[in-house]
Formats: sequence, structure tokens, C-alpha cells
Amino acid sequence: MKPRNIAIACGVAGVAVGLAAATGIVYRKQIKSAASLKRLTGYADSYDLYAIDIAYDYDLDRIIAAGVRDDQAYIDAVVAQVLPGVPVHVQAPQFACSAFVAVDAEGRVRTGRNYDFKDDTSALLVRNHPRDGYASIGFAALNNLGDNTPLDSVGGRAAALMGPFAQLDGVNECGVSIAVLTLDSKPCDQDTQRPVINTSLAIRLVLDRAATTQEAVDLLSAYDMHAMAGRDYHFFINDAAGDARVVEWDPRDPDRAFKATPVRQVTNFYACYGDEVLPNQKNGELGHGKERAVAIADVLDAHVGAQDEAVAWKALRAAAQEPNPEDITSNTQWSVVFDNTEPAAAITLRRHWGDVDAFAL
Repeated sequence: MKPRNIAIACGVAGVAVGLAAATGIVYRKQIKSAASLKRLTGYADSYDLYAIDIAYDYDLDRIIAAGVRDDQAYIDAVVAQVLPGVPVHVQAPQFACSAFVAVDAEGRVRTGRNYDFKDDTSALLVRNHPRDGYASIGFAALNNLGDNTPLDSVGGRAAALMGPFAQLDGVNECGVSIAVLTLDSKPCDQDTQRPVINTSLAIRLVLDRAATTQEAVDLLSAYDMHAMAGRDYHFFINDAAGDARVVEWDPRDPDRAFKATPVRQVTNFYACYGDEVLPNQKNGELGHGKERAVAIADVLDAHVGAQDEAVAWKALRAAAQEPNPEDITSNTQWSVVFDNTEPAAAITLRRHWGDVDAFAL
């Protein structure tokens, strides 16, 4: 074991021993998870790629049963399971982005995804093996977890343990991938007397429990949706068969009716009203960013039947964005290609197109 990992284990163990003495709680699996935390890149700006293997158990149904109709209730419910008694600062995640499906000549299915957000962040690769769910890999923004350099403090390492509940995208062992993208409409807050989930729980639910896009759609449609962090969102979901759909909650319906629209690419506009959205402008509650979807479409259209990984990266570059402090959906923080056929991920941070790290499930 590398000295850095020993330090991680000892640091988190120090917290756990004190709590165990006071409460009788022993965090063996949390310590194992924290000991796996490592930094994978070394950029001069200190916004790097980290990785963690999650070994602890959690109960999604208990979190849902806690009632997550506001962001703090969700954070409290997660912390109560992951590190009860440990003060951890986590904020509700922020989301932006572009996403698409690509299929190569052999029928291999891939999902491309840019995560765009105006504030720079480190990224956390989360490897998850839930006891009662599918294994998955995906990414969380460490600024949402309160620490962009989590190896520098015990608190940062503890915050990284929350990674599974702050993911912005991912792919599971069945080949189902999901990515969240922000919208310009009023935040969805359904109340039809069904159990409620929020934006982050939707991602966790799909990765843990859906074997196909249809299963993901069926899962999400059974819940009321609470959009987090004062914004609205939709999800791009794809599977090993290339069944790509955008899941949304209709902004023109008083009850925010659930919609699942087949699409090849999408950005920050409603797919269910895509024909009404114009590029290079705001379109009110229907969203913006269609010019990025057009740029992706141009690349994919030029390689129909041969959309291999290189084409996926070309499409991501075509839709990537430079920083703009006035635009929350600018500044591509990471670009990732998920392999839905043989689940895996390849990622680069902040448009460093020559620095791609690849990870098998």
C-alpha cells in the first residue's frame, strides 16, 4: 500500500475511533473506502481527477423514505447512512452539459457527455458495488462535495465518501448510462402523493437498479421529482442496445407530466419541445444551447454507421465550451465517453484533449 493511502486510512480511522468510543459505531467499510482515495492527475491549477472505490453499504429505500423534498433533507439522509455523527459539508450539486449516443460499424454503443459549469472543479471517479444493485462507475464534481483537494484533510476524505450521492453521470454493469443536464425552466417540485426523489437520487436509482433504458424510464416515472439547487434538469439515458432517451418533466403542464423522448443528442433545452427551440439564443423556459446539439449532429451525421470512439471525441470537442463567467453552462469541466456495450469510461478534464484516462468497470 502506498504511503498516501496509509495516511488516508489513519486519518479517517482517527475520526472513526473517536466516534466509535462515543457511539459504538465502527466505520470499517468507510475506512476501506477512504483508503482507496487517490489522485490520478497533477495539473498546475490543482483541479485534478481523483478516484475512490466505495465499499460501504447503503439503503436507497431508506433515503427515499426519509422524504427528500428539500436539498438539506437529502444531504442529512445521506450523511446519516454514510457517516453518522461526522460533520461533513456538502452542497446540492450543480449541473450543465451536452450528451449524445454514437454507434460504430460493429454495433458498439457509446455515450458522449460534456459536463459544463462556470466554476472550475476537481472530478471524482466513483466506483460503486452496491450490495443490492448493479456495479457502476461515474463522476462527481468535488466542489459540490466542498473540497477540490480531498487528500489534504480528513474532512476532504470524509466528503469524498459522499461521491455516490453526488454523481453527475455514470454507466453500470448492464450498460445503462445516465447524465444530468440543466434547464432554464422553473425547478420541478411535483407533489402527486407518490414517493419523492431528487436529481441526485435519480442518477443513483438508475445506476443501481436499471438494466435497460426502459427500466430506467419505468423507475423514474414512479416517483415525484424534486429538482435540486434551485434549477431544473433533465436526464439523458442510454443502454447497450442504443435506446437513447431524454427524461423530462413537462414545463407547460401544471403537474409537470413525465416525458421520455427518443433522441440522439441533447443539450440544455427540452427534447420534447425540440422543434420549437432555436440555436444561438435563449428560448425562455424551453432552454438554450441548441447550437451545441447541432454541432454534435453535424459530426455524427458525417459518420453514420461508423461512429467510433474517435468520432465521439470529435463530437465532444465540437460542443465543448470555453469559460464565460456570465454563463452557468459554459466552461467544460470534463468530457467523457462511456462504453455501453462493454461498460467502461474514458475522461479528460477541462479540454485537455491529449490527456485521456480510461477505466474499465
